[in-house]
Amino acid sequence: MNKKEITGKWTELKGKLKKEFAVLTDNDLMYEEGKRDVMLGRIQKKLGKTEEEFKKIMEAL
Repeated sequence: MNKKEITGKWTELKGKLKKEFAVLTDNDLMYEEGKRDVMLGRIQKKLGKTEEEFKKIMEAL
């Protein structure tokens, strides 16, 4: 997968997350190169989910 495909998939996933969880903002879902884990932790915390619960949510989308 190239960078353009990854960016497109993230944009799609981001839209699904925002639709499913209205509490998430664009800032929560902002991806920064090399900070994927930080972003995912921030989303998990804001949703009040455990790591396992959050992984299931991500897999379901």
